[in-house]
Amino acid sequence: MTLFLLSFAVLVLAAIGLGTGLLLGRGPLGGSCGGDAVLKVCAFCKGKERR
Repeated sequence: MTLFLLSFAVLVLAAIGLGTGLLLGRGPLGGSCGGDAVLKVCAFCKGKERR
């Protein structure tokens, strides 16, 4: 039970930290240099190029 509470507390602190950073004007987390950014393909457009 202690491990569960400790894990839950860490997750809550991480969520609060991310939310606070977003509210203070920092942008959301960005992706890495791989994936769709390299392929220039939008996952939402089903393969069409980004504009």
